[in-house]
Amino acid sequence: MIVRSLDDIVDTDRDVRAPTFHSRRLLLAGDGTPFSMHDTVLHAGSSTKMWYRNHLEAVYCIEGRGALHDLETDEIHRIEPGVLYTLDGHERHVLDADTDLRMICVFTPALVGDEVHDADGTYPLLSAAGEGSG
Repeated sequence: MIVRSLDDIVDTDRDVRAPTFHSRRLLLAGDGTPFSMHDTVLHAGSSTKMWYRNHLEAVYCIEGRGALHDLETDEIHRIEPGVLYTLDGHERHVLDADTDLRMICVFTPALVGDEVHDADGTYPLLSAAGEGSG
């Protein structure tokens, strides 16, 4: 059993910061789960282009407002508390944060912990041992 609080994560190596967001990584591959879970805040006014070609992701908004632009279909979806979206087709997308946007994100396969987006907006596929393949 794993019991952990957000306070256990903040300001540790599991609190990963990037220019447009910070991701508090509650569960990671090293915890022995086949998925990772993150409490992520996208900064107000930011725009983050992403493409998870190596992972499936489900995202649930718990605070804030923004817009999700599906670059595959050109559809735009409003994001607000209570809205869930899943990138089950590895869709390229942009998330625009009108306000600070707090999201609970689940990735499979699990992230190792220190991944950041590359130029394509992709997380590399890493193993818990640190080898990359994506």
